[in-house]
Amino acid sequence: MRRLALFSALGAGVWWSPHGVLADDPALRREGGRWVQTVEGTETIPAGVGLRVNTYGPVKVTGGAAGGSLGYTVDVSVKTGGEAEARRMLRGYEVRVSRREGWVVVTVPRGPGAAAMTLRVPRGLREAAIATGDGPVQVDAIDCPLRADSGAGPIKIGRAAGDCRLTTGGGEISVGSVEGNLRATTAGGPITARTIRGEATLETGGGDIVADEVGGVVRAGTAGGAVRIGNAGASVVASTGGGPIVVQHARGVVTARNAAGPVQVGAAAGVRCEAATGAIRLNNISGAMRVSTAMGNIMAQLMAGQLAESFLATGNGDITIVIPSNLGVTIRAENEMADSIQRIISDFPGIPVRVQGTQVVAEGAINGGGPLLRISGTGGTIFIKRQQ
Repeated sequence: MRRLALFSALGAGVWWSPHGVLADDPALRREGGRWVQTVEGTETIPAGVGLRVNTYGPVKVTGGAAGGSLGYTVDVSVKTGGEAEARRMLRGYEVRVSRREGWVVVTVPRGPGAAAMTLRVPRGLREAAIATGDGPVQVDAIDCPLRADSGAGPIKIGRAAGDCRLTTGGGEISVGSVEGNLRATTAGGPITARTIRGEATLETGGGDIVADEVGGVVRAGTAGGAVRIGNAGASVVASTGGGPIVVQHARGVVTARNAAGPVQVGAAAGVRCEAATGAIRLNNISGAMRVSTAMGNIMAQLMAGQLAESFLATGNGDITIVIPSNLGVTIRAENEMADSIQRIISDFPGIPVRVQGTQVVAEGAINGGGPLLRISGTGGTIFIKRQQ
């Protein structure tokens, strides 16, 4: 079946057949129970302009087109029994292309049926803004800053050379590689990001957040779900209404807030953590710690180096602190409502343990002393261990 091409100047469009005859009714094809009409067009646009796309269905964008050429294909489909009725419904449908103050604007008007759009965009755009009222957005190999918005649908980014701002009213956001900063927001759905060279701000109304490699600061928040950060080149701020928070490595301070779930940090330059319930496990911490949980165990392994004044507390659970042999620190540990002097156990003879009223208390200097480390427990056992 013959496919007709739409060649339009900026701001106008006409149907034109390959033989130069004006076509009132573009070719149709039957796909299952729907009739589909294809609209195609190309535009030559100068470098340095912005591209704005407004549509209402699925949209797929691929970068790297040569020669400043913008190409688009839109499949518009309607569900009706006969070809004549389909032609009547789709007659006069066209894609509008216009220029507005440094922008090339491609508009897919809301019509009688569904519209699926594919774009091939050139290099050298100043920025690109892709918006759909309802449907998935997929973008790959684009070399400029990108903004993608969907009223309701997943967003998938393969590779983008500039900053990205992604927003959906509901659906998964998946990102492969972004050379700049990333901001991703969904009203409900998971967010995954593989490699972000700049900062990352990731927010979802419900769903897991996973970021493998981020060059700068990470801010990640979910109303309910896990937060998992691989490597961060700066600080990490993570929060969840329920689910684990796991940060493998951060060059800055990790701040974690968890309403119901565990927290685990593999290495960081300091930790600030608040948890309502759940265990907290900290490894290779070289800076200050401010850690508390209403109910759960705390395990902290310090790293040789500079330790700032720190505080660990649990309302119900054990606390274990592991101290390297070459780290100087001053300990003050208090265990409320303890029933035995064995509620504080220390590997260091220079830290005497005694009963003081309803508390068991231990304090003293380790490796010549240093910053104060305060430990507070209620009912559980405090272990002060020497790193083997």
